[in-house]
Amino acid sequence: MTKSPRRTWLTAAGSALAGVAGLLLPVFGTAGAAQAADSGIHVSDGRVYEADGSEFVMRGVNHAHAWYPGETGAIADIAAKGANTVRVVLSSGDRWTRTSASQVSSIIDDCKTNKVICVLEVHDTTGYGEDGAAATLDQAADYWVGVRSALQGQEDYVVVNIGNEPYGNSGYAAWTGATKNAIVKLRNAGIENALMVDAPNWGQDWSNTMRDNAASVFASDPRRNTIFSIHMYGVYDTAAEVQGYLNHFVNNGLPIVVGEFGDNHSDGNPDENAIMATARSLRVGYLGWSWSGNGSGVEYLDMVNGFDAGSLTAWGNRFFNGADGISTTSTRAAVYGGGSGGGDTGGTAPNGYPYCVNGSASDPDGDGWGWENNRSCVVRGSAADTGSGGGNTGSTAPNGYPYCVNGSASDPDGDGWGWEDNRSCVVRGSAADH
Repeated sequence: MTKSPRRTWLTAAGSALAGVAGLLLPVFGTAGAAQAADSGIHVSDGRVYEADGSEFVMRGVNHAHAWYPGETGAIADIAAKGANTVRVVLSSGDRWTRTSASQVSSIIDDCKTNKVICVLEVHDTTGYGEDGAAATLDQAADYWVGVRSALQGQEDYVVVNIGNEPYGNSGYAAWTGATKNAIVKLRNAGIENALMVDAPNWGQDWSNTMRDNAASVFASDPRRNTIFSIHMYGVYDTAAEVQGYLNHFVNNGLPIVVGEFGDNHSDGNPDENAIMATARSLRVGYLGWSWSGNGSGVEYLDMVNGFDAGSLTAWGNRFFNGADGISTTSTRAAVYGGGSGGGDTGGTAPNGYPYCVNGSASDPDGDGWGWENNRSCVVRGSAADTGSGGGNTGSTAPNGYPYCVNGSASDPDGDGWGWEDNRSCVVRGSAADH
């Protein structure tokens, strides 16, 4: 492997500032959606929807197409594991071999054939301002304008992620203006797809630059159809940091996804359990890094060995089959026959009933039991979402702690916190289950 698709290291100053930045208070209010797009994949009131009005929560995998264009079976293999989205690495030609418009069309066709939503991203911008080889967001925008023929008419299937991790830990204050200018350039060129913008600071936004300017960036899009993407590696090594960042966007009505994350990294040990549990609880999308092909010391981020779908790594097994993973939380897009009307429930509760696709909206009396597709369903994390022994908790509470296998029997004082396997656990449906 001659290319390293990952670099999210923090400078010493960045590490110090991360702690301070987490103390900053929100500085913007709820983003309006009066002019929001209402066709194709679109944003409304801080959530992502499809053209028919079905809410769409991304559950997907990153695939390094630009470095491994010969791995043509990767999208099919990812889809077969249950993902509903694939984020595909492309190149604008500024740093690696340019992905042509015809190649973009072929990738989109591959996504549609395998019934996954395509998030297409230009990777050449990674670490601009700190990495001298990186391209600007303006150069990335020019690339998208150049391949717009492949994007037009694909608004139901394609999200355009303008540029990957577009600033490093230097010069990142320019992120806001550069991002707004890129959005406007794409809209003026007639590109109507939902857009996605990555955070600066190698995607991790320890400076809270994206967080504090998201509302104005969202408002700069004439279609009000821009999704924000945070990459969670070493900066997000506690549940509190994960929850604090994601809750800020959700509480302010701004669309957010975890565009990349792993279970380990050279800049620290991200809390993947909290990332996945919080994303599930908040109905926020997540896209794990990455299918295969990592190098330069981060090979542990491969989900499968050597692009072999039958050879899951420990990270891949946890991502697909673990608590709050793809196998239990991914629902196929409605445009492909999934969603609330397509019979996909996103998993089965420990009691054998399907989980409710629409969560608490299907449970008007709040008892944890809902009704969808002419049958009962269970609201995740509710009082009805209970299991029994066997040493398997089955999931993680939104606060990042495991659920108690033995329920209230592990909680003699009734405060919702139990003790099992020499660690704290949360009783489902209790006061601590939040």
